[in-house]
Amino acid sequence: MSDRSVRSLEYLERSASTARVLNLLKISRENRDSPEWRERPLFQTPALNTCLLIKHRLRRNEIDAFRGHRQTATKVIVPIDNGELRLGGRYFFVDQINFEATLSEVFGIQPGHPDVNTLRLMDKLPSLDPFLMREQLRRSGIDPAPCYFALSDADLQNMLNFVKAEITPLVALCMGDNSASANSIDRMASKILSNANGDGMEALGQTLRLNPEQYQEGVFCWKGFLYYKWSLKSMTSQIAEVANRVGSVQVAGPVDQATREYIARGRQVLRNKIGKTCAGVRSTLQIYDEAYSSLTQDGNPLDFRDFLLEAPYLFARLGDQLGAVQHIVSFWTFRFGPRSSAAGAEELMDIFIDFEIGLRGRDETEDAIAA
Repeated sequence: MSDRSVRSLEYLERSASTARVLNLLKISRENRDSPEWRERPLFQTPALNTCLLIKHRLRRNEIDAFRGHRQTATKVIVPIDNGELRLGGRYFFVDQINFEATLSEVFGIQPGHPDVNTLRLMDKLPSLDPFLMREQLRRSGIDPAPCYFALSDADLQNMLNFVKAEITPLVALCMGDNSASANSIDRMASKILSNANGDGMEALGQTLRLNPEQYQEGVFCWKGFLYYKWSLKSMTSQIAEVANRVGSVQVAGPVDQATREYIARGRQVLRNKIGKTCAGVRSTLQIYDEAYSSLTQDGNPLDFRDFLLEAPYLFARLGDQLGAVQHIVSFWTFRFGPRSSAAGAEELMDIFIDFEIGLRGRDETEDAIAA
């Protein structure tokens, strides 16, 4: 690894997990004395259970690592020495060419090992957001310890309350009147959030003329939309604050004219990209809002059926967009908290570049690859 890569790895190791980064090394250090962490690990292989996973937007020279075209991948970073990140580490991508051979070489894992399935399940998600990651794993019968998911009881309750408010029109529609009892809303909210086979909502799938597989996948992505909609609402003030601080953050040490101009340009570009990405998130959420309104207000199920069929693609796009913004908010809060030191010019440029790459839209990525 280069010096820049090592420095980035050190910051990743010290920071908490975000929607883009799952810091298993930090989780292991903080929970090594916990019986739950030992008895319910995310990965059964110890070395894999102390690595760092990153949702990584592929650069031009990384595209050929895969047989099919893709824009993002799950990057697995294995530190050479968990106690000294300056030594760097090696990395690979989930489902890259020779993926299974790499796992066998690095960890001694064979293709049928449960950890291979866990990695692939996580790779299917657009981000490593803890709520969605937990639900994705539970759908496949994988239930790691709670320490792997940075979800407080308050967050879960707030999410549940948001879902209840969101589905009230649907409950009223199902009951055939304009009111819905609190018990009815609670029951349907629990069913939606459980997303389990036999959840009692098969009638909805039949009404929408979806086969069981389409229904299960569509409802999982619907849940993702609800979660992302709640997340955006919850983060709006933080996003605005970080965008403002990007424009005013001070640089430590001497700065030459060329660097000063580069940082000034980076401030403006990054703030614009944050605003553009949030607008894209709202635009994608609007697709759901219109389809849901068509179902609950106009009594037309076809638009919502079309939404559920398209939901996996839209869910991936939404996860790309909001995951990048969530990462920026989380990392900026960690790096530039009240007691943090000012960043030097080179570090600040590294941070700006990392954020810009994460915010790069799908169209921009395709143009860059084709160039």
